[in-house]
Amino acid sequence: MSKTTKLARHLETLHINNMYKNDFYWTWDKTDEELDAIFTVADALRDLRERNKSTRIFDSGLGISIFRDNSTRTRFSFASACNLLGLEEQVLDEKVSQIAHGETVRETANMVSFMADVIGIRDDMFIGEGHKYQKTFIDACEYGYRHGILEQRPTLVNLQCDVDHPTQCMADMLHVIHQFGGKENLKGKKVAMTWAYSPSYGKPLSVPQGVIGLFTRFGMDVTLAYPEGYEVMEDVVKIAEENCRKSGAHFKITHDMKEAFKDADIVYPKSWAPFKAMEERTRLYQKGDKAGIDALEKKLLEQNAEHKDWACTEEMMKLTKDGKALYLHCLPADITGLSCKEGEVDNSVFDRYLDPLYKQASYKPYIIAAMIFMAQVKDPVSKLLELDAADTKRKNS
Repeated sequence: MSKTTKLARHLETLHINNMYKNDFYWTWDKTDEELDAIFTVADALRDLRERNKSTRIFDSGLGISIFRDNSTRTRFSFASACNLLGLEEQVLDEKVSQIAHGETVRETANMVSFMADVIGIRDDMFIGEGHKYQKTFIDACEYGYRHGILEQRPTLVNLQCDVDHPTQCMADMLHVIHQFGGKENLKGKKVAMTWAYSPSYGKPLSVPQGVIGLFTRFGMDVTLAYPEGYEVMEDVVKIAEENCRKSGAHFKITHDMKEAFKDADIVYPKSWAPFKAMEERTRLYQKGDKAGIDALEKKLLEQNAEHKDWACTEEMMKLTKDGKALYLHCLPADITGLSCKEGEVDNSVFDRYLDPLYKQASYKPYIIAAMIFMAQVKDPVSKLLELDAADTKRKNS
């Protein structure tokens, strides 16, 4: 029996009917079994590709990507996921579209979606705006579908918003699951999700929020560490606390990085901007106050510089479990002595974990493809078995 067949049989045991024709906004919107389904399908698609079997479930169609912030890994992961399933990716560049001339979100959504099966959107820089934009966009597509304008209603995949980064954190978790030999081995493992110094400012909160909102569901003891003043959204903290009540895990907040790293099985040192500062920046952008934005940036860079000791150094890593904690990062990291003078992580630490870091990133295309697959395939078990049994090769060699 192939690995894909075994995974399909596991998928058959899960209650996942609500995933068909549904969107993926936040991980905490999904049940434990629905998250399990994403991991299962991601592994199956990877197995099929590794065995040179075609995973095309579409003969035609578009995957539309809208990146309102810079991206490398997520941008190419979305393109790879679309291609893996047989869709052609089309990038919507707002600067060269009619959006620059005042075209509304409602109009844009319908105009680009005539043959689109999935829409991937990254909008992460402004508090209260990213998720709202994604919801407004897909609600317009829903309207178009209901009124017979669109032949199909495309699926929305959140490629990062102001609240969560589900494709990243799901890829992180799948990497962790494989590193520790299965979900059953995660309970009680200590995770240090910590702020780290960066010479730049304004990095989104969605990665740390996504991590505490997801990892706590697996019975892992998560410590969120940051200097005073670098708080994340309170609503997500409450989600993490509720997850722990259900899973029997522990969640705590500390302002001591060493405390977080001590005996940690996993460390995730990553810079982010204070929630209140991100709120202020959003207000300034809405008013078009460039002088105010420049002043805020200067203030935040000075604030960051007060905490250069918040870094993942060799000494910090010695505090972790047996000095060998799994180091995670969503990349790119600010690497001391390589990409910057002083940053989030020592070059020697980063270099030592290079292979697992790249492996961590490699799960993202499959996670995105699994999200699309589960939303677009009515009977995912039968489809996986069909792909596995077919003699169609991905490439002839």
